[in-house]
Amino acid sequence: MKKVLIAYYSRKQHTEQMAKYVAEGVRIGGCEADVQRLSELKTPKDLKGYDGYIFGCPTYHRDMTENMKRFLFLADEAGLSGKAGGAFGSSTHSGEAPGFIFDTMDFALRMNMTNLGPFKLKEDDIEQEMRACQDYGRSVSEMLSA
Repeated sequence: MKKVLIAYYSRKQHTEQMAKYVAEGVRIGGCEADVQRLSELKTPKDLKGYDGYIFGCPTYHRDMTENMKRFLFLADEAGLSGKAGGAFGSSTHSGEAPGFIFDTMDFALRMNMTNLGPFKLKEDDIEQEMRACQDYGRSVSEMLSA
């Protein structure tokens, strides 16, 4: 069975909830999902052994968080080129972080990104939009089944 790593940072548990729903979608799509906080992934070796990767963090001050920036350098060292990928995040207003993560995964890490683009939700919409989170996870799962 193909495996997908969902790595995220969440300060107020909104992005964490999204990660759980995205993982459900990965499982619905027929793959195994491993949900990890960024702080649990310390070396490039920790990112090895997965077929797909979905990274997420909230938007703060119209940017991704500093720990996500550091994590993306770690992901670069892990050599994820050609792997399936996606990016998600929550926000209170602007929501730029998922796009920045997605673009870094696409252009700098040279990953095979989902055609759905980056996925973002307002913090107060997550429970109502759980199916959208699941659909996003399923899209990455389906990339691995094709």
